[in-house]
Amino acid sequence: MEIYLLRHGIAEDPRPGTKDADRALTAEGKKRLREVLLVARRAGLKPELILTSPYRRARETAEVAANVLEYDGELTPCPTLTPMAGPREAWEDIKAFRNSESLLLVSHEPLAGMLIGFLLGAPQLAVDVKKSSITRIDVESFGMNPHGVLRWMLTPKIAGVLTD
Repeated sequence: MEIYLLRHGIAEDPRPGTKDADRALTAEGKKRLREVLLVARRAGLKPELILTSPYRRARETAEVAANVLEYDGELTPCPTLTPMAGPREAWEDIKAFRNSESLLLVSHEPLAGMLIGFLLGAPQLAVDVKKSSITRIDVESFGMNPHGVLRWMLTPKIAGVLTD
């Protein structure tokens, strides 16, 4: 299975009285996100299913992704893709979709970096996942400890160079 892990785009700064889960994407965040997704689409990203954190900025990221990638399915909320969830918890939910050929997971840090290490069989691996970046991992086993192969990582900086 191809797993594409997308960190949400740039969001509003935290404000007193506003819950973290309610922060929206900024206009700049949507712009950078579209640039990255257009390059990823040219690289063959066509998800069969999109799972998203229930946080507003992740849902908005998933909506932009669905539009750019011409995805017409439902956006599936996944509560274990939130920032402080653990990679093993997330993996248990992801495994339920193992019959899918490709999943796009929209999530946050620190989970995104931890999940990449977990899927690669190296949970101690430190990965700095930039906002709007996409990482492709091909997962070959679905046991308690998955075995994945890193295929590529696309950051907004690289996407910007490729679209200039």
